[in-house]
Amino acid sequence: MSMKRTVLSVVAAAMAMMIVLPLAPARAYSPEIEANVNATLKRFYGYTPQGRDLVKKAAAVLVFPNVVKAGFGIGGEYGEGALRANGKTMGYYATAAASIGFQIGLQGRSVVILFMTKHALRNFHSRAGWEVGVDGSVTIINVGAAGQYDTNNLADPIIGFIFDGKGLMYNLTLEGSKITRIQR
Repeated sequence: MSMKRTVLSVVAAAMAMMIVLPLAPARAYSPEIEANVNATLKRFYGYTPQGRDLVKKAAAVLVFPNVVKAGFGIGGEYGEGALRANGKTMGYYATAAASIGFQIGLQGRSVVILFMTKHALRNFHSRAGWEVGVDGSVTIINVGAAGQYDTNNLADPIIGFIFDGKGLMYNLTLEGSKITRIQR
C-alpha cells in the first residue's frame, strides 16, 4: 500500500471514530486504557523528575497515551485516555482534531494535561466537548536538558506536556483539539 493511501486511510478512520465513538456501548472500566495511562505516566516521570510532584499538586491529570496524527494535505488526529484525580480514574476521554494545509506523514505522541486549579477542572467538566484554545488555553511546557523546564509557566491553570518514544517534542501545540468524554 502506498504512503499516500496509508495516510488517507488513517485520516478517514480517525474522522469516522470521532462520529461513531459517542455511540459506543458503555463500560465502566477499560483495562487497556488504564495500562497505557500507567505506562505513559511512568515514562513522563522518567523524562522530567519534577513531573511526579506536578501531578500530585494538580487537581487532575488527563493522559492520552497515544495520539495518532496523520496528514496528506488534509490531516487528522485521534487518541483515547483517562482523567485522574488523586490517583483514581474519573472518566475516559477522546481527543480529536482536523486540519488542512501542507502536511505529510504519520506521527504518534503522548499528551499529559495537568489541571492545576479546581476552577480549571470545573470549566473542563462543564463542557460536553472542550476545545483547546476556545474553552481553555493549555500552556505547553518545553522540557530541556536533564528534564528541566521553565518554572514561570507553572502558575498557569492548565499546563501540558507532549512527548513520544524518543523523548519530549518541542514547539508543538494542542490548539484546536477537541476533548470529549467517552464511555469505555
